[in-house]
Amino acid sequence: MAILRFKALELVDQRKPVAVISTGERRSDTFGKNVFNLEAMRANMPGEYFKKLQSATKQGTPVERSVADAVASAMKTWAMAKGATHYTHWFQPLTGSTAEKHDSFFDLNSDGRPIENFKGSALVQQEPDASSFPNGGIRNTFEARGYTAWDPTSPAFIIETAGAKTLCIPTIFVAYTGEALDYKAPLLKSLAVLEQAALDVCQYFDKDVNRVSTTLGIEQEYFVVDKALFDARPDLVMTGRTLFGHAPAKGQQLEDHYFGSIPSRVHAFMLDFEEEANRLGIPLRTRHNEVAPNQYECAPTFEDANLAVDHNQLLMDIMDRVAEVHNFKVLLHEKPYAGVNGSGKHNNWALSTDTGVNLLAPGRRPKENLQFLAFFIATITAVHRYGDLLRASIASASNDHRLGANEAPPAIMSVFVGSQLDSVLNELERTATVPLDKGDNIYLKLGIDKIPAILLDNTDRNRTSPFAFTGNKFEFRAVGSSANCSSSMTVLNTIVAEQLIEFKASVDARIEQGKKKEVAIVEVLREYVIASKDIRFEGNGYSDEWKDEAAQRGLSNIPTTPQALDAFIREDAAALFDRHRIFSHVELHARHEILLEDYIKKIQIESRTMGDLAINHIIPTAVAYQTKLITNVRGLRELGLDDEHSQVTVDTIKAISRHISTIKTQVDEMVQARKVANKLEDTRDRAIAYCDTVKTHFDTIRRSVDKLELMVADEDWPLVKYRELMFRH
Repeated sequence: MAILRFKALELVDQRKPVAVISTGERRSDTFGKNVFNLEAMRANMPGEYFKKLQSATKQGTPVERSVADAVASAMKTWAMAKGATHYTHWFQPLTGSTAEKHDSFFDLNSDGRPIENFKGSALVQQEPDASSFPNGGIRNTFEARGYTAWDPTSPAFIIETAGAKTLCIPTIFVAYTGEALDYKAPLLKSLAVLEQAALDVCQYFDKDVNRVSTTLGIEQEYFVVDKALFDARPDLVMTGRTLFGHAPAKGQQLEDHYFGSIPSRVHAFMLDFEEEANRLGIPLRTRHNEVAPNQYECAPTFEDANLAVDHNQLLMDIMDRVAEVHNFKVLLHEKPYAGVNGSGKHNNWALSTDTGVNLLAPGRRPKENLQFLAFFIATITAVHRYGDLLRASIASASNDHRLGANEAPPAIMSVFVGSQLDSVLNELERTATVPLDKGDNIYLKLGIDKIPAILLDNTDRNRTSPFAFTGNKFEFRAVGSSANCSSSMTVLNTIVAEQLIEFKASVDARIEQGKKKEVAIVEVLREYVIASKDIRFEGNGYSDEWKDEAAQRGLSNIPTTPQALDAFIREDAAALFDRHRIFSHVELHARHEILLEDYIKKIQIESRTMGDLAINHIIPTAVAYQTKLITNVRGLRELGLDDEHSQVTVDTIKAISRHISTIKTQVDEMVQARKVANKLEDTRDRAIAYCDTVKTHFDTIRRSVDKLELMVADEDWPLVKYRELMFRH
């Protein structure tokens, strides 16, 4: 291993930036070049069918089979003209990654002659084997049938890998019995429910609004490491994170990496994956160094939420593939290195109307401000009511390592709104009555008239807040860097839709009692502000004082995944999702089971990898070095030197023995705990056992291994060290 480490370092020293050949074209000219977008549809489809497709996607109605045939024919013509030979239904199973099964356009007709064929039936529906995907007990493994169904709201695209081009068609994935087996189907349902609920509320303020859409901007944080160094770390290969590694003398404490000059090799990699992303219609705008060494971020402009999620899933795949060309590995794990920043995926969420209004942007006129407050306060109230569901939506074994440290938000769900908006809400809470002598401005006495002065960026950002208002959107910062954002967005969309529906019902009831519309709206909003006050927090989310205060407020603090996931199967959650037809009872319990199984498997893999490294690599290395020291002591004594000359070495030998003993004992206990946990039949009990009896050994084992790293000669240490992983590129 030590030899492998130094060979890897030698390779890194020989690396040069991979030349990225520029075509000289502007990004705007190549944007969406490999996407079957509106322009490509219009150029390849008869006008009649193009209009029918647009009408169906905008209204959310099924696409007629004749239209599907026309789309399929146009897709085939367009894709083959670009060199595509195969097509695939591209879907997002509950593994967390994407999946695809490629079929050729090539076929034989009835005479046995070769033809290129792609019909509407193949576009609309395929039947991949569903037996090996997570299903949470929905189906038996011998029942293999599942269906992928075309999502016409997300355009098809062409992926090129090793010179081969494949037409990828975004789809949902469902079981033979109809239950969703993916992330996309529930997301689409939640978007439909939210957008209708938001549209109904918009009618109070602007009857010209006919459609509301949910927009999303996903910031992607990630680390890069040279591929040779990655391959020399079995823990990175197997788990995506370093299970061992002593902190280097320099980490991120000087804050010199953040927004610094991008290293040349990394810059070349960025240019390369950005170019491919651009051709696939992913509107990346930002790139920069993040806080931790070798950590970076890219971010797109806002898009329709469904498309934004598809693009983020596609982006992670692009980054991984392009990194190989540049002899890098992209680390999307939430906490690949201990002691420095982890990586998140900040979800910037907002609502927009077809009249061009951002419903979460304070306006310049009183009615716009009241509209803003309606959606702003309803969202805060939803987070207060269903904070545990939001926590569950971002729960994973990898995100548990990140939450609550190094700029990652804590596991306590809270909302940050900034001092000025906090003052507006406090004023609304204090005002018990609404004066009726100012016509349309009857609600301005509440302090709401001050909002136009704080249109955007009205406050500093709070990086310790999991759910923060940032001027014209909410930023859900707790989502992990490797996650499929559909999970958190499905929950957020659903709980906000629920709150908007209740808001409208309460306002309508007051109007029926004879109250003016504006008065009714303000009264309901005031009730919401009072009811949800406990969720608002403007201070330091990392402090122990906040933990105590949050407990007094009744806010949950659930640091580990198995307990956090319980929120999904509570009666109120089941009723919520069933009421809006997002998840059936069966689907919800299946997902709970899948997430628990995922947690178990990841901790199990980490445990096994840790045991292998400790017993087969670390201990033999420490023993070998100890033997060298023993030989040294014997030599000193043979020369007649007194014990004073050898005592320091003897003390080191004893310390090494203590750490070896601790490692061996802890690994044995960890293995035994794993065996006991594996015998538990209930999945939740097994997950909790892995959390409470297996994972608890990790820190003790790591502490001794990291101490040995400081004792054993550098030339003998088998694992690539943190200073090499984080500072060599």
